[in-house]
Amino acid sequence: MTETTSAVRPAPPPPPGRDWALFLDIDGTLLDIADRPDRVAVPAGLRDHLAGAAGRLDGALALVSGRPLSDIDRLFDPLRLPASGQHGGEWRPAAGAAPALTAGTEIPAGLRALAEALAGRHRGMIVEQKSHALALHYRHDPALGPALGAELAAALEGCAGLMLMPGRLVWEIKDASQSKGTAVGRFMALPGFAGRRPVFIGDDRTDEDGFRAALELGGFALPVGRLARSGEPGFADAAAVRDWLAGFAGSAA
Repeated sequence: MTETTSAVRPAPPPPPGRDWALFLDIDGTLLDIADRPDRVAVPAGLRDHLAGAAGRLDGALALVSGRPLSDIDRLFDPLRLPASGQHGGEWRPAAGAAPALTAGTEIPAGLRALAEALAGRHRGMIVEQKSHALALHYRHDPALGPALGAELAAALEGCAGLMLMPGRLVWEIKDASQSKGTAVGRFMALPGFAGRRPVFIGDDRTDEDGFRAALELGGFALPVGRLARSGEPGFADAAAVRDWLAGFAGSAA
């Protein structure tokens, strides 16, 4: 199942510059949203286009996602691109390098148990248990969002170092000190990324920290779907991002 996008008509995005550092969200940006996070499909050719685009940028392309790195690698195998997972909580600084944990705050067992209990009470809810984050999806019951958020916020009182983050039909609990923005900053301090123009492409409120970091570092953001605005550069949906990426990967140097 793919999610219907809004009727915005964004302006065409600019052609990628060879001096860019490109940061790509995954769900809703590279991949179509599915009915469950574990049921997304990676379209034929996408891995090759990612590898080709990374080559055009001399390796300055990173995947920045709420998914764990292990999940990112499963989806894009055999690629091992620079990547950040769990909203900045873990990262791999270079293609093929060993991953490193940056999140320092554990999710208490009580919060994990509460999430499972909530899923047991609400058939439309899906829980993603991650090593340093917790996602509660309510895409099958959108009306559940406000009450679920309020209950989670109450449960987080007194949990120092953690924050509740809203997303597209999801609530996420994560390390408050890390974000997609801190991930961008971390990459931009590396020799392969430093001095380039950071460009972040994302579709969700959880990507807005990445947008801000790119802007603060002299780059820009290209929003997708509901975040895009008519007449401004962006993408109507994930398929448009994939087509754009394919054109860049296949164009002459």
